[in-house]
Amino acid sequence: MAKAKVAVLRTTPETVVEDYRKLFKLAGADEALDKSCTTILKDNITWHMAFPGVNTTPWQLEGTILGLKDMGMEDIVDVHNHTVVTDPYKGEVNLHFKAVYEKYDIPRKYNFKEEDMKWEIFKPKAKMHVLDHIFPEGIRVPDYFHGKNIIQLPTMKTHSYTTYTGAMKNAFGGLLNSRRHYTHTWIHETLVDLLAIQKEIHSGLFATMDGTSAGEGPGPRTVTPHDKHIIMASADQVAIDAVSAKVMGFDPMNLTCTRMAHEDGLGIADPSQIEIVGAEDFLQENWHFSVGANMATGAGRLLWHSPLRVFQNLLFHTPLVHGFVAASANYHDKIWYPMKGKKIVDEWLENSIWGHLFKQYATADMIPDRK
Repeated sequence: MAKAKVAVLRTTPETVVEDYRKLFKLAGADEALDKSCTTILKDNITWHMAFPGVNTTPWQLEGTILGLKDMGMEDIVDVHNHTVVTDPYKGEVNLHFKAVYEKYDIPRKYNFKEEDMKWEIFKPKAKMHVLDHIFPEGIRVPDYFHGKNIIQLPTMKTHSYTTYTGAMKNAFGGLLNSRRHYTHTWIHETLVDLLAIQKEIHSGLFATMDGTSAGEGPGPRTVTPHDKHIIMASADQVAIDAVSAKVMGFDPMNLTCTRMAHEDGLGIADPSQIEIVGAEDFLQENWHFSVGANMATGAGRLLWHSPLRVFQNLLFHTPLVHGFVAASANYHDKIWYPMKGKKIVDEWLENSIWGHLFKQYATADMIPDRK
């Protein structure tokens, strides 16, 4: 079996944008993407609050844009999704994405706005593991995604429901509508189905992943950030996730989604079959990350993955779901962030070299002109 290729670089704030541009060449973006097609940037706004190790970083976004432009690709569009606890409009400002969009004149589209795209029933050729059972009325995907390249922009972090989260999980918000919470009990199988769908509808797939500040703990929001100074890219969504998971301390062949994707031939999850280019010794690292749960994700584990899941139709398929949405939003934004999260952010902004860089993306005119 041919090896998958994942490009990895150790980086600094002074070189990170140029290093992202280098990743495009190292990871074979030229072969993975169709230059005649529009390219969607699917950034990751996990939380509209600025928090290290949680969201796409502005330098990741900028470096990805410049990597495409280096290839002569100018038809670039960023697509946001909406979750019940995250506001993308606040997010693009708080996370300093808006400054990057303005600097490079990147338009935005929103998968929840009917004037931007419509949700149409799609019948995959690939056999689905769960999505056709979860949505018996039909699997709906945005019509805008068809025939376009897509680049996923996740971060290296742990997740209370999936152990890790990366390129495969990043497709979750873009390809599933507001009822995506129906899939949480079968989240691993869902991610495999979504990758199969991506391979059918997109003209090219690629991913850049930021581990400059990586997140450990009860993610995807309330993590502990660790400055790791790592960035990655790959055309293989499974392989880049496998490398990230392996270095964080997890065996990707024991993680259901990466193992199933490997078995289905959607990518490579076995580290022995992955070629690391750049920082060739990277797979020898083990960060010994742990996961855990917070109050919100702990409740989710009980209701989606314990015997209590027999009540999920009552709790999540009826108006009762709005109570859980409000509880999660209030916990994250009004309790955890002001009581604990803001202190972590303030310390990161003051003491981390990556926090210092983040402040330099506050406005478009603060971003240097780059050749």
